[in-house]
Amino acid sequence: MTEITLPAPVQALVESINNADTEAFVAAFTPEGFVSDWGTVKAGPEGVRGWAESDAIGAGAKMTVLSADTSGDTTRIRFGWSSRVFNGESDGIFVVDGDKLASFTIPPAH
Repeated sequence: MTEITLPAPVQALVESINNADTEAFVAAFTPEGFVSDWGTVKAGPEGVRGWAESDAIGAGAKMTVLSADTSGDTTRIRFGWSSRVFNGESDGIFVVDGDKLASFTIPPAH
């Protein structure tokens, strides 16, 4: 199996979810960073923290990266997700700004 290499900020986010570390999750983002989950945007540290608590870490989530493709500052992944809120596979789009994430988008499935 080929090892999947992710940009450091994306790897930090995955690890923060799997380690149930809300502080590391929030710290992975720029101060203006946001999570967009099926069009619902949670911005800034408190918005990012709120999403982590309701939909990810607070829901006991585990994230498994299945594939990844990075072009410039954008990384697109396919990931498996297991939590009390959602179980299944999704796509994720990360935009990196320096050593932090500007955004993490989970687009609606069609």
